[in-house]
Amino acid sequence: MSEERLQTFTYRILRYTPNLIRDEWINVGVLLHDPARNSLHVRLIEEDEAFARLRKLRYDAEESLLRALQSDLEAQASGHPEGAAGLLKHLDDTLSNLLQLSPQRAVLSQNLESELERLYADHVAPPSYRPRGAVEAADTRAGIRAQAIENFRRGGIFRRMQLGVRAAEYTFPGDPLRIDFAWRSNGTRGFVHTVALARDPRQAKEFAFTAERIRARVADCRFSAITETEPKRDNDRHQFVAQVFAEQKIEIVPVPRLDDFTNRLRPMLQ
Repeated sequence: MSEERLQTFTYRILRYTPNLIRDEWINVGVLLHDPARNSLHVRLIEEDEAFARLRKLRYDAEESLLRALQSDLEAQASGHPEGAAGLLKHLDDTLSNLLQLSPQRAVLSQNLESELERLYADHVAPPSYRPRGAVEAADTRAGIRAQAIENFRRGGIFRRMQLGVRAAEYTFPGDPLRIDFAWRSNGTRGFVHTVALARDPRQAKEFAFTAERIRARVADCRFSAITETEPKRDNDRHQFVAQVFAEQKIEIVPVPRLDDFTNRLRPMLQ
């Protein structure tokens, strides 16, 4: 199917509602349904700032539940006798007061993954208070990932990549990290993750730890981190991330150099 042809998808916003009496809730995820394939695609909060925002609403918010929910929903959709459509109907009938789904809405889009990122940025991601008309914040993981998806799609390699690889396959059961992109070429395994230099250096530590664990199990693998900018020499946080990545041989790919990175990957993925 051509990526340029508009397709109809339906989506639901997942809400965390700790107090029905006070009508308090916060959006925590997007469930995007592809009716043509009856498949479900899920994007839930994962950034520390998103969970910090959740804790302001409810100090004892069940973070472990939300961190495990994406994998659980995807597994349920794959295993349901009626596929994703059946699971969504089941969720409507059985979800507790703590988690609720918004009414279903339809959307036309050329690309499912790009649409999932857009819906997440519009409905779930913490607001980045900026002037009216400004573009989506480019120094967030959501913003960097959206640019990477668009670049890979434009460069003709997006459909050859695996998305949202579970780190738990290589680390320990329950690890909530999902690596944004992965690829294969002649026995080589590649992993590409977006990291916001200006936001939370723990993202870098998580990816570096994961890279070390993967290397222990995969003979030939490469790692790349897409960042919003080149690490600045006079910025201690930037240099910390650069050193962490250098120790684990993780290539840093700033967004301005994404075209070069895509051009290098293209011959390997054909």
